[in-house]
Amino acid sequence: MKLIGITGGVGAGKTQVLSYLASHCSCRILLADDVANEVKLPGQECYGQLVELLGEGVLDAEGRIDKGKMAALIFADRELLAKVNAIIHPAVKVYILQEVDKERKTGRIAFFFLEAALLIEEGYGKVADELWYIHADADIRRRRLKESRNYTDEKIDRIFASQLSEEEFRRNCIRVIENNGDLQETYAQLENALKKA
Repeated sequence: MKLIGITGGVGAGKTQVLSYLASHCSCRILLADDVANEVKLPGQECYGQLVELLGEGVLDAEGRIDKGKMAALIFADRELLAKVNAIIHPAVKVYILQEVDKERKTGRIAFFFLEAALLIEEGYGKVADELWYIHADADIRRRRLKESRNYTDEKIDRIFASQLSEEEFRRNCIRVIENNGDLQETYAQLENALKKA
């Protein structure tokens, strides 16, 4: 089983790529965002630490951590954001590596795809067999984000500025999948990448 990390800037079309992979090869797909949501649930290891750090005001009526309330607190305070990340990111990594290990032991699948925005920053290059960079030109990404998520130019600028540069992505990833709109072309690149992986 090969562990392949999928990364790229917001609006590059990673979801589309993963959807194709899910139906065209023997694989499991895990999104780091889903894992981050999982480890914050009541009873999970990050829950108590986060409530202690952020206060009970961060909880919703059911006693779960409210994503909106948490976002409002941490994005206004860089120090608090760093503390939250220091709780969540290690727990996410442990969870992911345990899942990879489970799949390796069962031997049921050929590929395990991990999608994460911070794949490179969090050092997944050291544990993955390959990192793939899903690339789309900035103007195309901007158009997609406006159409699909109704993001403003200001919001898009802010997100773009917080993500790695194209050079950084290319330097750290063994494969670059161009995803500027011709899906057949993107799929052909994915088929080629799967053969070589």
